[in-house]
Amino acid sequence: MKKLVIFDCDGVMFSSREANRAYYNHLLASFGCPPMDENKLNYVHSHNVQASVAHIFRNHPEIRPEKIEQCRSTIDYRPFLDYMIIEPDLIDFLRLITPDYHTAISTNRTNTMEMILDIFHLRPWFEMVVTSVNAPRPKPAPDGLNMILNHFKLPAAESIYIGDSDVDREHCAAVGVDLIAFKNPDLAAKYHVQSFMEILDLPPMQE
Repeated sequence: MKKLVIFDCDGVMFSSREANRAYYNHLLASFGCPPMDENKLNYVHSHNVQASVAHIFRNHPEIRPEKIEQCRSTIDYRPFLDYMIIEPDLIDFLRLITPDYHTAISTNRTNTMEMILDIFHLRPWFEMVVTSVNAPRPKPAPDGLNMILNHFKLPAAESIYIGDSDVDREHCAAVGVDLIAFKNPDLAAKYHVQSFMEILDLPPMQE
């Protein structure tokens, strides 16, 4: 019987692809670099910021990493939140499951997750939030899921994760947590859905 539902953020709770495009292109433009192509966008959409910055600047060795980090630290992320679109049935889904299930987030976002929780009034809905700041290693390493399972004192079999990428698939496989693929029919997962409300009809939610 499932007792814990764990969420990814980008691509699941939010359609945030355009927010990522705008943010990283802004960072690249600060150094006179061309914008990302779709392959780079796909990468930054599912990896943590340190890995993403290294990836998109890997062909610009003349730009020192410390200069990039200094620039990044001065960027106000709030304007990029305008590009984030919350899933329309997320709150309704949370309202229905919270009486019976624990809820948590495991994401590769950093300090921007705190801002998102506050601006979109999501903090009351989640009992635990693990980011690449407070996890020893970012996804796909299992650290975030292990932290959550240990916190709730639950085995992997009693939890389920909602994700949308291969990073999420590896994250779950490392711990043995079942994966619900969100809006990604090509992702290898036990279950596939196109909306949150569909999750209510899945076998693990009927136990």
